[in-house]
Amino acid sequence: MALSDRVNTFGVDLLRRYGERVHKLAIHAGFTCPNRDGSKGRGGCSFCNNVSFSPNAQRAPSVAEQIAAGRRVLSKRTGAARFLAYFQAYTNTYDDVARLGALYRQALAEPDVIGLSVGTRPDCVPEAVLDLLAELRAEGNEVWLELGLQSAFDRTLVRVNRGHDFADYRRAVRAARMRRLPVCTHLIVGLPGEDGDAAQASLERVLDLGTDGLKLHPLHVVRQTLLAHQWRRGEYRPMTMEAYIATAADLIERTPPEIVYHRVTGTAGREILLAPEWCAKKWAVLNGIENELRRRGTRQGSQVAAAEAPLRRAAGDAA
Repeated sequence: MALSDRVNTFGVDLLRRYGERVHKLAIHAGFTCPNRDGSKGRGGCSFCNNVSFSPNAQRAPSVAEQIAAGRRVLSKRTGAARFLAYFQAYTNTYDDVARLGALYRQALAEPDVIGLSVGTRPDCVPEAVLDLLAELRAEGNEVWLELGLQSAFDRTLVRVNRGHDFADYRRAVRAARMRRLPVCTHLIVGLPGEDGDAAQASLERVLDLGTDGLKLHPLHVVRQTLLAHQWRRGEYRPMTMEAYIATAADLIERTPPEIVYHRVTGTAGREILLAPEWCAKKWAVLNGIENELRRRGTRQGSQVAAAEAPLRRAAGDAA
């Protein structure tokens, strides 16, 4: 059996709707972040690799060049013939709306690009940007707004220097859903001071507001971050792979089956990863989650009804 037999995965969802493989193709469009450029802070989140954004850096490849390069790799590796342009690096709605529109439309102009997935922060989605994304979706494109919430607990968001709170996320989700924009919410498991119960409470608050997709990531320690210093001093201890797998399975069981999981783990390259070592082993984690769900005899949504009452009480303590 595959993980997609027990989890409503994004790849299978796209295959079902489009009748062929559709893959995300990551794009770095040269954006920065208000938590890095001084608007809200400098240095970014405590877990964010702090390679400074510089407008004087060597010219990055254009959107079209990046799509061409990604197409060559993905077509050979997966056989995909259609793609979503994934604006991934930093905050991809943090610019003038006219420039955003030009960049998004450059990607959509490629004949095999059927839509966009736009990663951003909950405090960086003004009305004009949401209107732009809604307009692109109304033109027949697949459009996803990916919001990096990470935790529903404001004390945790302060602790990791996120620079936004849960109220920002609430406003962004409500504004997006008014425009019928699909939302994918990012949650990090294993943040400082949080355990599996906290992750479940964050999930419940997200589900209460409504989301169309989810991404789960284990927190990993990478070089050139505040978290790396905290880890070296013994102030942060990463989750074990076993604990992450168990928590991910718990969250999947408590997620309604119609919600699409875009990702259930995350990795970092060995050249920057400090800990935990297992975060470089994507397939071991994916197989572990599938095996754990199979061992339990459960799948996505199995525990939705049972989870509602206690998690709603726990979620009331968040933020």
